[in-house]
This record gives sequence, structure tokens and C-alpha cells, in this order.
Amino acid sequence: MLLNRIWIGMFLIAVVMALGKLIFWHDVQIFPTMISSLFDAAKSGFEISLFLTGALCLWMGFMKIGEDGGAIGKMAKLVAPLFTKIFPEVPKDHPAIGSMMMNISANMLGLDNAATPMGLKAMKELQTLNPTPEVATNAQIMFLVLNASGLTIIPVSILALRATNGSVSPAEVFLPILIATFFATLAGLIYVAVKQKINLFNKVVLAYIGTLTALIVSLMLFLTNNPSWIEPISSVGSNVILFAVIALFILLGVRSKINVYDSFIEGAKGGFDVAISIIPYLVGMLAAIAVFRVCGALEMITDVIKWSLEAVGVMTTSFVDALPVAFMKPFSGSGARALMVESFSTYGVDSFVGKLAATFQGSTETTFYVLAVYFGAVKVKNTRYAAMGGIIADIVGALTAIFVAYLFYTNNVEVV
Repeated sequence: MLLNRIWIGMFLIAVVMALGKLIFWHDVQIFPTMISSLFDAAKSGFEISLFLTGALCLWMGFMKIGEDGGAIGKMAKLVAPLFTKIFPEVPKDHPAIGSMMMNISANMLGLDNAATPMGLKAMKELQTLNPTPEVATNAQIMFLVLNASGLTIIPVSILALRATNGSVSPAEVFLPILIATFFATLAGLIYVAVKQKINLFNKVVLAYIGTLTALIVSLMLFLTNNPSWIEPISSVGSNVILFAVIALFILLGVRSKINVYDSFIEGAKGGFDVAISIIPYLVGMLAAIAVFRVCGALEMITDVIKWSLEAVGVMTTSFVDALPVAFMKPFSGSGARALMVESFSTYGVDSFVGKLAATFQGSTETTFYVLAVYFGAVKVKNTRYAAMGGIIADIVGALTAIFVAYLFYTNNVEVV
């Protein structure tokens, strides 16, 4: 398992560098400092999960109202015409269409717990159309790349973690994440469509993708030419949109005649379970990151990247300190989350680095984890170009995140 190797490697590198400092530089405090950092990381991981509980209960409660009130179903109907065009090998009335739409709609709403079972179900239904069971079909690859690109409308856990860490405006990263994750998904879609010779210039496809692209590009151009609007749109606008979504979920729940309060309570219980379940993962990764940073390894890596960028003429390298989140995200969501939290405590949750780290975290999905779980569930061994599609989406998402960070968070940027 790749994450296992990364975790072990971080500890081994920390030990080697600490021994070097002790032997050659006579730094007798390095090992006591590393041990202290381990205990601090364990305490921090538990405290973060504890304070995260309330925020997750709140958001997952609202998400459950949206789910029970039919928000996912309405989103599925909304994208149905597009799906029939980008999955041409899947019959229109095949049950896989519904499962895929439900999965992607759930991901867009941040309903991870609901999305994964739907995704696994979709893969199994797509496998029934597979003439060569050990080789991924075109439809499976398209579905996996769209899933791995991580298009998310409401990044619940990121907003909750920013609030938990004392952000003045937790939703400030909402629009930058939406923009970054949209272009990541668009890049993955284009790559797979080219490989599969799918016509993206079809009027139905153009209507969907063209409209969304035009809206987002127009927003970015407007903000570039009118920088005074960046702060109100990124902070006030984001909060208005989020509250409008909450109101919409409640209204849909009332219209569907569900018990809205009971639905909220049921979802909130799930938030408590999620918060408790991430404690071991968060503690484990924070511990590895803590010793990796204290020994100087993380600083050495970022310094090398900064030096390389400055050598080729890049004037501002403020984004480099947030890059570890982007590097970790394709391999581990929990690992990237821990790095994001660590950047909050090191640089400040509302610093440029802190905001960019959050944007990186929300810009893509855990590509290799998704590929392993979904293809493993149907015993597909030859995944063809699915991994490359996910990697391209990751790269585009990270680059877009850097661009929008400099557009939205310029007040926090220091030019090196």
C-alpha cells in the first residue's frame, strides 16, 4: 500500500536527519523536540476531531435533509441528458445510469457516505456490460475519472475545519474550490473523451459544459478586471450561496412532506460518527508530518522547490508552502487533510498558505484510492488509461487552485 510506504518513509527520513543533526551538528535537543512534537500532534488531532464534531453534525444534518427531500434525485434528472452522451456504450434504460448520476450528485453535495455505496453499485452494474471482466471498459474509465476529479459544490469538511480552526470567514474558500474542482473535472472529461472519441461538440454536451465554463470564466475575468469585488464575492457571496442551498434543502423537504427536523437529527448523528472515525487517521498523519517538519525535511523540500522556481524567474513562491497538500491528495484524503490542518497551525488558517492549502484539498479527489477501491470491487486488473486521466485532473486542479488563490487571496500574498 502506497500510503503505508509514505507514512513509514516520513518517520525513517526524520530519524536519519535527526541522527545527522545529533552526530554532526551536536543538536542534543532534536530528539526531545521530536518526541514532544509527537505528543503535541496526538493532542492536536484529538482536539481538532472533537471541535469538528459540531460543525460536521450541523452540515451533515442539512445534507440529510437535502438527500431525503429529493435534492440528489433532482440533480440526477438535471444531468441525465449529458450522461447519455458521454456514456454512449451504456443503454439509456440501464440501471448503471441512475447509480452513476446518484453517485456524482452525492459527491457534488459532499455526501461522501452516500456517494461511495452508490459508486460501488454503479461499477458493479457497469461490469455487467463488460465483455472482458479483467479489463476496464470505456464507461468505467469515464465514470472513475469523473469521480476521481472530485467535482464538489459544497466542501463540507473543509469549511468545517476552517471554522474549527478559528477562521474569520470559513466560506471564503468556497468559490475558489468550486472553480478549481470544475476545471479539474473538465480536464479529466476532455482527456477521456479524446481517448474514447466522444464528440464534445455535440449540442447537448456543449450546452452543459459550455454554459458552466462560460459562467466560471466570466466570473474570473470580471474579478480580474474588478479586484475591488473579489472580497465581497468571495466572502459575502459564498455565504449567501451556502445559506441559499440550506434554505432550498429545507423547502424541498417541506414540499416532499418529510419530517425535516428528524431528517436533520439523523444526518447529524452521521456527522458525529464521521468526526470520531477520523481521529486515528488524523492523529497518525499529524504525528508523521510533525516529526517530518521538526527534523527539517519538509522545509528542505520546499526550499529546493522555491530555489528552483526562483532560478527560472518565478518572482513569487508563496504557494510552495501549501504544495505538500497537493502532493498528498491523490494518495490519501486523510493525509492531505492532516497536512492542511498542519498548515493552519503553522501559517494561520486565514493566511495565504492556509487558504491555498484548503483550496488544494478541495480541488481534486484521492485519485489512487478511488481507482483501487472501485476497480478492486469488480476485480478489474487492467485499468488502461484511467490513472492518467485522474492524474491530469489532479494537475489541472492544483494549477487552477494556485491561479485562483492569487486572484482571490492577494491581500495575504508576500512576494519573495
